[in-house]
Amino acid sequence: MKKDKIPLIELKNIYKKFGDIVAINNVNLKLYKGEKLAIIGPSGSGKSTLLRTINFLEQIDKGQIFFEGKEVGYIYKKGKRILDKPKKICALRAEIGMVFQHFHLFPHMTVLENVMEGPKTVRKKTKEEAKAIALDMLAKMGLLDKKNVYPACLSGGQKQRVAIARALAMKPKLMLFDEPTSALDPELVGEVFEAIKKLAQEGMTMIIVTHQMGFAREMADRVIFMENGSFLVEAKSKEFFSSKASNSRIKTFLQKILD
Repeated sequence: MKKDKIPLIELKNIYKKFGDIVAINNVNLKLYKGEKLAIIGPSGSGKSTLLRTINFLEQIDKGQIFFEGKEVGYIYKKGKRILDKPKKICALRAEIGMVFQHFHLFPHMTVLENVMEGPKTVRKKTKEEAKAIALDMLAKMGLLDKKNVYPACLSGGQKQRVAIARALAMKPKLMLFDEPTSALDPELVGEVFEAIKKLAQEGMTMIIVTHQMGFAREMADRVIFMENGSFLVEAKSKEFFSSKASNSRIKTFLQKILD
């Protein structure tokens, strides 16, 4: 894969604590346009917190975040780090879509209205423009026939695909997926992964936190194993999952996951 000179997203020495617990311990990361990165590791290792810091849902204690080569998200006042102005944070989040473990759809809105909401309120699209974008994204997710349905009438897999369509409607440059299938019944996992794989094939830059090793192996260009807030191993997908992998900690983890 030919890389741009400037990473789409870059993290430098990211550090985050919750009380006495270090959630992210001086993490560094570069992700280039078009790359697909999978982050795996045991529960409580800091994976979800890391995604939330990228999208500015969690403030970092130390470090810097760069988007398209420019430091973003934070300003300094009297030597103290604070979040940038809400308007600027909102603009940045519009460029970084995020899909959570749980769907967070608006129950009082139809599927179409859910997907239209971001383009209307954040991107300031007209109702007609937002509707056209939403219909396009729902078609991409195979959900056009559900456009007038309320979320309560959908399966878990359908809800998650609506959540993906809603994120895509903002035309983001980066997509973050935080365990997107963990809340689903096993038979519904496939439809969500197929939707994500389609995005990957279309060139979307993405980071996915997952316990689905088969999907990580198939989808990711790179895989990072995270534990105790740090990156223990980072490698190309084929190398990571090779039987020649020498790291005993990762071997133990994969055996437990795959058994």
